[in-house]
Amino acid sequence: MRILVIGGGGREHALAWKLARSERVEKVYCAPGNAGIAREAECLDIAADDLDGLARFARRERIELTVVGPEMPLVAGIVERFERDDLRIFGPSKQAAELEGSKVFAKNLMRRHGIPSAEYQVFEDLEKARTYIEGRGEKLVVKADGLAAGKGVLVCDTTEEAMAAAERVLGGEFGSAGARLVVEERLRGEEASILALTDGTTIAPLASSQDHKAAFDGDKGPNTGGMGAYSPAPVVSPEVMESVISDVLVPTVHAMKKEGRPYKGVLYAGIMVTKQGPKVLEFNVRMGDPETQPLLVRLKTDLATLLEAVVEGRLDEMELEWDERPAVCVVMASGGYPGSYEKGREISGLDAAGEVRDTVVFHAGTAEKDGKIVTAGGRVLGVTSLGDTVEKAIGRAYEAVELIGWKDVQYRRDIGAKAVAR
Repeated sequence: MRILVIGGGGREHALAWKLARSERVEKVYCAPGNAGIAREAECLDIAADDLDGLARFARRERIELTVVGPEMPLVAGIVERFERDDLRIFGPSKQAAELEGSKVFAKNLMRRHGIPSAEYQVFEDLEKARTYIEGRGEKLVVKADGLAAGKGVLVCDTTEEAMAAAERVLGGEFGSAGARLVVEERLRGEEASILALTDGTTIAPLASSQDHKAAFDGDKGPNTGGMGAYSPAPVVSPEVMESVISDVLVPTVHAMKKEGRPYKGVLYAGIMVTKQGPKVLEFNVRMGDPETQPLLVRLKTDLATLLEAVVEGRLDEMELEWDERPAVCVVMASGGYPGSYEKGREISGLDAAGEVRDTVVFHAGTAEKDGKIVTAGGRVLGVTSLGDTVEKAIGRAYEAVELIGWKDVQYRRDIGAKAVAR
């Protein structure tokens, strides 16, 4: 099988790495890829949002399955573009992808269908938003409606912070993503990521995981695209997972079908485990980054066969098998991220880190320059390790992290601490 992976981050490196290890896969291509992906796949000079260029390549090279990593091409309608040329592609349609493309759509869908989530209001007018925020007088979350690279969610401790956040969103900081904003109650509990595959009829939940959104230790600082993750997440007990499946995943897939937006692909529910039960923080329509990294090092089932079954509507025939060992991913980022940062820093120690037992160093924002690997983004690497216990997985991941270096590297030192505490 010839496979095309779309994207160039850590998630896409993990996808390419896993697919390249399938006995059914002859060759993997990746567009545009990165310096690490180039070791697993042939990287292409085609942007992830060049839908016509990607379709032309897939048709010319007889690609048998295309796997979309990031949300942007899905929201832009890449599935319809490929299907127009009778090309097989894994991911939801443009209409279904609105579940991530618009937080307003997702919140309204959950309200209509009784899916548990935080109370909210939608605003386009700043003064109306300010009046509402002042009247609430509590800790709130302010969200840009559209795609903002994981940075459009502003968690506010005070009324003044919430007002300032509303000004940032409606004032244009997030571009067209901030044409509308959602102000919602701040849920209390512990977060978890529940990803599931669905062909629109069958739902196959993946192992649980937990992301670390905040930039700094102790969940401090601004939100990022994710500074690390681990799987499984102890906060997701069998009872919690059962509740997420019955109260979130099943009704969401049914709701999308009922509203004429049948859903196929990955359905990712960001969950807050509250005293009242699991509630949805947000939906994503693709694999999480960095959750994909620990999930795929644990997955035993052949990924190419699994994704093909989703595309062909045969997910009910599949059985997911997992490595029982926990996995931990520590994201190494450029100094200053998620704000401004320098690119082009030479990275040392990659080969030594890759030799740490049961460890894979996934590349996110990297490039090759004059035969050397250099930084090329905010999140640079996702160092991912398995261990017999979560403590051993954490130890291995940080052992590898400490072998890697570049000027102004930053990373959290508490990835997995919540799992250990439980």
